[in-house]
Parts: sequence; structure tokens; C-alpha cells
Amino acid sequence: MASLDCSTLTSLIDIEIPEISYEEDPVTAWAADVLKGKVIAGPHVRNACRRHLLDLRDGPARGLFWDLDEAKKRIAWFPKYLCLNGGQFEGIPFKPHPSQAFRIGSLFGWKWAETGLRRFRRFYDEEGKGNGKSPLLAGIGIMMMVADGEPRAEIYAAAAKKEQAQVLFRDAVAMVQQSTKLNRIRISGDEHPWQLSYRGKSGDKRIFKPISSDKAQSGPRPSCALCDEVHEHPNRDVIEMLERGFKFRERPLLVMATNSGSDRKSICWEEHTHAVEVAAGIKQDDTTFAFVCSLDEGDDWENDPSCWIKANPLLGATITEEYLRGVVDQAKQMPGKRNGIARLHFCEWTQSVNAAIRREAWVKCRKSLNLQALKDGGYPCYGGLDLSKTRDFTALTLTWLIDATKDAEIMVSKTWFWTPADTLKDRAGKDQAPYELWRDQGHIEAVPGERLKYAWLASALGEINAKFAPVEIAGDQYGLEQLSEQLSDQGISLPLVIHPQGFQKRILEKDKDAPDGEQEIYLWMPDSINKLENAIYEERIFIDHSPMLDLCAASVVYEENRTGHRMFDKGKAFGRIDGMVSLAMSVGMALCRERDGGMDDYFKRLAGAA
Repeated sequence: MASLDCSTLTSLIDIEIPEISYEEDPVTAWAADVLKGKVIAGPHVRNACRRHLLDLRDGPARGLFWDLDEAKKRIAWFPKYLCLNGGQFEGIPFKPHPSQAFRIGSLFGWKWAETGLRRFRRFYDEEGKGNGKSPLLAGIGIMMMVADGEPRAEIYAAAAKKEQAQVLFRDAVAMVQQSTKLNRIRISGDEHPWQLSYRGKSGDKRIFKPISSDKAQSGPRPSCALCDEVHEHPNRDVIEMLERGFKFRERPLLVMATNSGSDRKSICWEEHTHAVEVAAGIKQDDTTFAFVCSLDEGDDWENDPSCWIKANPLLGATITEEYLRGVVDQAKQMPGKRNGIARLHFCEWTQSVNAAIRREAWVKCRKSLNLQALKDGGYPCYGGLDLSKTRDFTALTLTWLIDATKDAEIMVSKTWFWTPADTLKDRAGKDQAPYELWRDQGHIEAVPGERLKYAWLASALGEINAKFAPVEIAGDQYGLEQLSEQLSDQGISLPLVIHPQGFQKRILEKDKDAPDGEQEIYLWMPDSINKLENAIYEERIFIDHSPMLDLCAASVVYEENRTGHRMFDKGKAFGRIDGMVSLAMSVGMALCRERDGGMDDYFKRLAGAA
């Protein structure tokens, strides 16, 4: 049986599908509708529904008991005590969607007949972004704190990092703030809540708080652990820490919710695989409940909207078809986003096997530029400087803004590369790239020695700055700090600006040219990447032809965070990407400001004067 494909196993099990109303049994009714095809669901959810029906038939022989009253009570608790928050959902009672009712009822309705304790100790939930995972987890956590009857209950919103744990915890805090019936819950911390606490009828104190592996020093004793975005966990440390604490509890519950991931060596993939096999009956694990959304083999989410609901069970409730259609259009227009969209919205476990920049679009942007004409034309230019390790490549890109029309800016760019000469041959062999040929052709400047000395680089940058006078040059803070000393020693002044390299934003300044003079200007890599990609695919940027930069463009792979923002992933790139980093920073620097008609006229006057 272990060799069978999980998605086809359901067809091998014959079971009678009952006729039952949602009022009578909302859990079984939804499972039946899924298996009848009245509710469209993916293969693993179908398996979970079939497992429920099989357990109703065969579970008593294994000591299982379906407590329907308990299941219905827990489902009804949500709208009675909880309200949703944010946007259009602010203040609306949390009435579980039928698929959520199936999950809630299953978790709390299945028990061991002998002890009356809950059957399930582990719950793995994988579904598309925007389908209410975090509110569901927050609601479960609050219910476990106030209505589970567990003495001195400890509920933890857990993640690998504190910031991640706070996301789920803030949902729980907002639910408490919205509820008129949970006024006995105390919120500790006014502006920055850090704990919810509640006194049980016996006077025992129960808590709900965020926790992370980087802050936890001693093992907690959780009654409920809520782990959101498991695909972001680098290892099993957080879950192991929490599960070790379960030994003090009779009916603990570990809840793991996530989007699909990309790393098949991760804890998330291990939990995903186990959940899929348990739902399919390949593994017998009566303590794990699995709800894994996915498409069927052969489904085409890019062209067939009818399959979208398989990965998005709350389609039409928390997420709209119009929104998903826009996401799909992005995937078609920007191939670099496709893997992230497939993973986040359509539950595909993706690997970054394709370069992010489409080659045909890149080739259309390659031109031979006349740098002297750009200089003489008086067009403003902006720089991006990627200061790599002293034994590696350093890249500087200048981008000239030759038409500042809002939403249709036209740019041209040139990138210079420097690298140590003495190690060039070895790196050419390692990277399987003709660096020596490109050096001879003038596309790379090989600097004498084994290291690229910052004193030499400061001088080279000073010469380019004196010739083209860039308005600003963006770069990484760490590298710029090392370079600044050499610039100062040589009396060279460069218009350097720090450009964050990760997901964090940096407020640059107040925009003096904005009509109200108050607009904030942001620099951050995801925005710069988006601006560069848009310019490439809309053919609004002309890039001086360089085989070294071609290599960088063909090597780009993105890392994507939980909100869909992207940055360069040097660890997974196919080759060098230094030139693309500097190019993105220069474009981001050039386009980070909104410009009114007065600025357009200013650039036109400069061009006309030339």
C-alpha cells in the first residue's frame, strides 16, 4: 500500500456516503458533500473527508468515539464569542466557513471512548494565502484558553522568530478587543501587547502569548501550541520545544498552519508528507488530523479558474475570484513571480528551477549606448553599488532618467564590473564563465592582486563620479562603511545613500518636490526589484550590452516572504548576480520619487539646452 499515490487512494476504498443535513452534523455533511462532488476540493482534502466517514464506520473498533454534541458546541462557540477584524471584516461575528467547521468539529469532536479525552494532538493545515489560517488559529487558541477546562492553560503563538510569532498573536488580541463577551481576558501591554491572561472559575491563571526559538530559554508547558507559517521554520526546534512540554498535559494540541513551501528538506515538507499519508491511510496515526489543500494532477491554474477553490477553500468568502485572476495575470506577465504565486496561492511545492528574468524580454532591452551623449544631454543619473567580497565581483550601475513622465519613465543604464586579477582564472573555471575573454573585451576590469582593495576602488569610483555626476548612489550599509574611510583619505566625495538589501524599508527623506512637501520616500529591495522588472517587461529601460550582465540576469533567483515581497537570493542563484543587484538599486533610486509636471518640464529643459 505504501507505494500507492496518495491522490488516487480514495478511489480504492468503497464507503457509503450518508445523506445528512448541516444542522444535524455539519462535519459529516461537509465531508459527504465533498465526496459527492457538491463541494469541489483537492485530493488530500477528499482523503480527509473519506477518513472521517471511515472512522465513523470503523473507529469504534479502535476505541474511537464521535462526540457530535461537543463538535457542534465548539463550532458554535466561534460566532458566539469571537469577531473578525480588519477591513471589511471588522466587527463581524466569526461564523466558521463550512470547511473551517469541518476542521474545528473534527479536532474537538473525535475522542477516545475509554477516557473521553481528545483523539487528535496534532493538526496540520496547508492552504492558499488569504484563506483565514491565522484567524482560525487565533480563535482556536482563545477557545483553548477560556473554554477548554484545562487548569493553568498555556497557549503559545509560536514561530522561529519573535516577529513571526507576533503576527498570529496580534490576531488573537484584536479578537479579544472586538468581543463584548471576553471582557474577563486581560491584555498586558497597551501599545505593544505581549500576553493575554484569564482567570478560570477555580481561580487558576491561564495565559496566551507569543514565543519563539530565538527567545525561549526554558521549556514551556503548553496546553495548545499554534505554529503559523511552518514553511518559514528553518528547523524543528520550535515544534520540538513545544511538544516536549506536552508531557505535562492530558489533552494538548499542536496546530501547524502554513502555505506550501519550496524546500523539500525542511520540517514543513516532512510534516506535509506525513499529513498527506495519514489522510490517505498510508500511515495509521490516530493522533494527527490533516487538512492539506492542493490541486489534482493535470489541473491548470493559469487557465482554468474552476480548480482554484481546491487550493482556496474560502474562495468567495475571504478571497475573491477577481483577486486571484489578477494574481494569475501577474504570473503570466512576470515569470519571476510564477513560482511564488504557484506556492502561495495554489499550493504547489515549487523549486526555483527557472531564472527569474525572462531571456527574450531581457534581450529586447539590450542596446549599445553613447555615454558621452548622455553626459552632454544633461540627463540626471542615479547609481547602485554592489560591494561584494574583496575576492569577488563588485558592480556599479548608473541609470539615466531620460523621460520622467509618471508611470512611463524611460531609462538607460550602464554597469561596470571590477574583480581581482590573480584569481580570475580560477573563478572562471569554477563558475564556468569566460571571465578572461570578457576582461580582454573590456566588459570586466581585472584589478592587480588577489583582493579588490578599497583604496583602488575608491579612486575608480571617484573618476566615474567626476565624469557623470550621479545625483545619488545607493549601496549596502556594511560595504559603504568600509569604503567611506578610503574615500575620505583620498578627499573624494560621493553622493552615497544606504539602500537596505533585505525586506526592511528605509525612509529616505521628505520629498521636497511633492505638492504638499510631505511625501515620504522609501528605499527597499522588493520595491526596487518590482520597478526594474516592470521597466524590463514594458521595454522602458535600455541596458548597455554586457555579457557579464547577461550572465547576472540569467542567474537571478528570488526569495519571497510571507507577504509575497521578493528579494535576490544569492544562495540559490545559478551564477553571479552582482550586476542585477546594482541595477535594481540604481533603478529604485531613480524612481523612488513621484514627480509632478514641473519636474517633467525641468528634465525637458535640460535635454533641450543640450
